[in-house]
Amino acid sequence: MGTTDETLPFATQFIQFKAQYDDVPMFIFFVVANAVVSAYLVLSLVFSVFHIVRSRAKCSRIILIFLDTVVMAVLMAGASAAAAIVYLAHIGNTRANWFAICPQFDSFCQRTLGALVGSFSGVVVLILLILMSAAALSRRR
Repeated sequence: MGTTDETLPFATQFIQFKAQYDDVPMFIFFVVANAVVSAYLVLSLVFSVFHIVRSRAKCSRIILIFLDTVVMAVLMAGASAAAAIVYLAHIGNTRANWFAICPQFDSFCQRTLGALVGSFSGVVVLILLILMSAAALSRRR
């Protein structure tokens, strides 16, 4: 998503229409949210290895489940904000005079849609991870 941009020539090569992800604040939030989630998941991998070595650490497991839930909420918020803009880009809103741009910027819309599918897949994986972690923690008591 961070490299998504497309330029369309209009009448002459001096007048061009350009679509970039950083033109819309919701897309910027989407990229930042995905970066934060990715960094957290890399760091939590270290803690997960620690929990494999020391299986008695219950307090830090609870903290890890809580942080996983917070990160899942951040990822869902970023993906939902971007999904609203992608919906407007595909459908438009004639009452607000917002026209659909996807018929003109097809490559831009396909790349943003692919990024959204990846993010919502990440949300599903995080939900499954949280449920499995909570079930494993409750069995050990």
